[in-house]
Amino acid sequence: MISRRDYLQLAASAGVTLAAAPKALLAAEGGQRALITRTIPGTSERLPVIGLGSSASFARIAGAGETDVIQKLLEHLAKIPNSVFDTAPSYGASEEVAAGVARTSGVNQKLFWATKVNVAGFGGSHADPKAARAQLDRSIERLGKTPVDLIQVHNMGDVPTQLGLLKEYQKAGRVRYVGVTTTFPQHYEQLERVMREHELNFIGVDYAIDNRIMEERIFPLAQQKSIGVLAYQPFGRDRLWQKVKGHTVPEWATEYDIATWGQFFLKFAISHPAVTVATPATSNERNLIDNLGAGTGRLPDEKGRQRMIAHVESL
Repeated sequence: MISRRDYLQLAASAGVTLAAAPKALLAAEGGQRALITRTIPGTSERLPVIGLGSSASFARIAGAGETDVIQKLLEHLAKIPNSVFDTAPSYGASEEVAAGVARTSGVNQKLFWATKVNVAGFGGSHADPKAARAQLDRSIERLGKTPVDLIQVHNMGDVPTQLGLLKEYQKAGRVRYVGVTTTFPQHYEQLERVMREHELNFIGVDYAIDNRIMEERIFPLAQQKSIGVLAYQPFGRDRLWQKVKGHTVPEWATEYDIATWGQFFLKFAISHPAVTVATPATSNERNLIDNLGAGTGRLPDEKGRQRMIAHVESL
């Protein structure tokens, strides 16, 4: 079993560019692996199962104005057409800087762009419709792409007002898909109600191998209602990295074409049939390449998933 570092060093030693590294490495291991895609429920449109989030470290480099790094990240991501880039106005400078880079380089037309709206604050008090419209208009203008692929109400902020506005923008052809997001347990009950009461195209929720509460009610409801799922925080922020520190990936993980811990965690997340795309955030292009490698090859079945859970819990 090779480590995340060895995986990337092997690709580099083959004399290939970072953009081609996963393809070259997989070929060297004995043949091309199929790209895994999922259909957006209720449509025929398919998305690659691994995307890129723009919180955490990505937000820090955006705030520092590292546009050259962001351009490399977006260009690598765009080499797999229709890959999801997930952002939000509240992620510091992420949306503004990434949108500017994407618009200037032309990758705005190649990516599936997912952003959010929330002027109601955490948990959502009352959202001023005028302020929400202004935020939506800025997001669309920044990207220079109409319609924007997906806009969601961030952190359940005044869903009646802000989702109502999104429906209006959707009807007007300014956004293709709409939804709601939360990564906070105190919102889960409200999320379930919203899923039952409103027509949604997507939800965005936290899901990881050590955080499986979504499997109990939210994921089954999403499948029942034909709602797509963006899986956020598949590494548990940095929680899972601390868990596996000093441990190597088990040898049997090769049965699922897993080379690194990052791929181990991501393959678990995307192997749940309710998950449409996982969007781990990173500011490191080598880690992005490693993450994208999880979107190829074999996925664990239910027996394999239980084996993965048991192994992580044993550490």
